[in-house]
Amino acid sequence: MDKENNIFFDPGSVFQSPEEVLKRRDLNREQKIKILRELEYDIRELTVAEEENMGGARSEELAEMLAQIHRALYYLKVHHNPARTSPTKQGGGSWQ
Repeated sequence: MDKENNIFFDPGSVFQSPEEVLKRRDLNREQKIKILRELEYDIRELTVAEEENMGGARSEELAEMLAQIHRALYYLKVHHNPARTSPTKQGGGSWQ
């Protein structure tokens, strides 16, 4: 898979932080939101693995990364709707 596809399907291999996503001038708002949501899903997957003692990053690091992603989404005027929260750990909440 080339680097262009990795940006959307494996953003964790391209971006070190949500701030890097926000700084990209070659991405429009919708693309940045898509990337941040994919990063959020990946972090939630790692959180589930950590909770089930499957290894991975420490829960504090994951929680901080998740908070950074949420701040980046908020910066893009995407707001969390807790009333539409998914029943799964990976699903998180609804962002509008």
